[in-house]
Amino acid sequence: MITLATFGNYVVRIVIAAVIFFAGKYVVDWLVEKLEKSEKFAQLDGTVRTFTLSFIRIALYVVLAIVVVSIIGIPMASVIAVLASAGVTVGLALQGALANLAGGIMVLIFKPFKVGDYIEAQGYAGTVKDIQIFNTIIRTNDAQTIIIPNGGLSTGSLKNYSTEPYRRVDLSFQFAYGTDLQQVKDAIQEIQHRNSLILQGPVSDSPVVAAPWIGLSKLGESGVEVNTRSWCKGSDYWAVYFYLNETVYQELKEKGFMFPFNRMDVNILSPQKEKA
Repeated sequence: MITLATFGNYVVRIVIAAVIFFAGKYVVDWLVEKLEKSEKFAQLDGTVRTFTLSFIRIALYVVLAIVVVSIIGIPMASVIAVLASAGVTVGLALQGALANLAGGIMVLIFKPFKVGDYIEAQGYAGTVKDIQIFNTIIRTNDAQTIIIPNGGLSTGSLKNYSTEPYRRVDLSFQFAYGTDLQQVKDAIQEIQHRNSLILQGPVSDSPVVAAPWIGLSKLGESGVEVNTRSWCKGSDYWAVYFYLNETVYQELKEKGFMFPFNRMDVNILSPQKEKA
């Protein structure tokens, strides 16, 4: 039987808990706001700031809730048991989401790419538009929006084309057997030197950039294969790629060089008439 004194005690505890809750809520909001406006915190990446603020706010509210519950008089062992059971249930139900959350944290910590980088991962290639906690959003060259879960990005292979300032354009061209190889190399070399986007030698800020190169790479079934390597800035890759393909084909065709192609000859033989 609940006595008046016991009831009064519970009322006092609830009032104290309510006061502490609202006071704690004010303190949590104040701390988060101060952190958000601090100069060092403002230097962090936007996605990192959003995630950190959300995490700190939730963690402080959890601590505040535990304090309020303990003041009311609910046994902490029961609260911990309920939270543990709920955590296991939610964890099993949200395995994929938790994997993506962990992947998002890994991406934010190790930064294999950033917003604006051109990457290729999970079968898609495009420019990173946004890095969220659970997903990364990229925009393809044909203006499609692709949403990739962070779990796969953190554990799978990823190619970042924006890490280095320069890229090499590798192209192969086939010419008919009997073609003068030196004339082909001279003609392509002149095309490479003509374009100002193609780097003509090593640069000080990259140890791998070299002068344009041309060489015989393969003796194929239909002709000889000549490989070309041309270095350029990463932003100029596609311009150089299409320039070389179009110019080499057009100018070398006009100079009389033959580009081989597979051909099939079909001969139809008429059966001989039987002699009478």
